[in-house]
Amino acid sequence: MHRRPDHRQLVAQGALLLDVRSPAEFDEGHLPNARNLPVSDLPRRVHELGEPGQKVVVYCRSGGRSATAAALLSSYGFDCCDVGPISAW
Repeated sequence: MHRRPDHRQLVAQGALLLDVRSPAEFDEGHLPNARNLPVSDLPRRVHELGEPGQKVVVYCRSGGRSATAAALLSSYGFDCCDVGPISAW
């Protein structure tokens, strides 16, 4: 059995850290090196994240939006890890 690396390890290994909250929430504070792309913008801007297979670690405020984003990104072929709420970092 192989254990998947935790979210911090994935980011350290080059995964994209994606904050799917609103720009206003992002401006109030975010994780270092996180990129902001609101979950509502994902369908039309998913091409900005790279090629399918790209590792993406997503988070939001409480976990709902990151779960939605992870499911959507997975459907586009991205390798996603859902942190859930920013407090879980």
